Amino acid sequence: MIIISGNVVNVNTFIQDYNPNDIEKYIIAKMDLSKSTYEYGSLTQFKFELNLRYSIVIAAKNMNKGYMEFRTFRKSMCNPNYWRRTNEGGFILKKGVTPSDAIKDISINSAKYGTECATAMIIIYYQALLNIYAPSLFNKLFPTIQLMNWHYIDTLLEDVGYIKKRSDYFPGDRRYFYNPDVDPVEPEWQGENVIDLSNGLYFGHGIGIGDADEMISELNKFRIKDATTSAYLLDSAARPDFKTLADIK
Repeated sequence: MIIISGNVVNVNTFIQDYNPNDIEKYIIAKMDLSKSTYEYGSLTQFKFELNLRYSIVIAAKNMNKGYMEFRTFRKSMCNPNYWRRTNEGGFILKKGVTPSDAIKDISINSAKYGTECATAMIIIYYQALLNIYAPSLFNKLFPTIQLMNWHYIDTLLEDVGYIKKRSDYFPGDRRYFYNPDVDPVEPEWQGENVIDLSNGLYFGHGIGIGDADEMISELNKFRIKDATTSAYLLDSAARPDFKTLADIK
């Protein structure tokens, strides 16, 4: 059920704005049929979430098409024209560099970058927001950016660092495939952070796009000898605070 401005919404009033295979239409229908209530203070808030979820999916697909390498923090790399690599393996925006330009460069010069899957997720969220906000607003909101999994994430995006059980899962959510029997020699494969792309497909940096079985099969290649427990998808997800982001002017 969807409630906007205190009223239960008849989704037929706006679902026809989208094409049959659009992600937004899928999200609307799933929310409408859900036993949970999805409440918004305004139609603008609701449509912002739809737009941002779509943008997250597109950013994930674009990363999959690029050439950013999967690397551990120890071997991470970035374009030194825009970022300074830290001793921990993260990337800090260089002084004098425009944040929006630096985030765009990760797509433009993707071959100059390499990092692990968690940091890739953060990059995707920044790229998605840059597609929604005007560059001037993006730069105002994120004047300093440090990219390194969830440790240095901006306050406005901190919710994507906390994965928890949800009643429903939607495109644009961050999901996690856990590999409990990972080989300790290759701890980077203890799990895979992914973006839900809809229709049972996920994108994970280092694996690519695939369904749950393909993600699990790939992770299972990195288990200890004689492992008995398969990797599996956690029944939980992380997502940004869409309403707060929508209300920013």
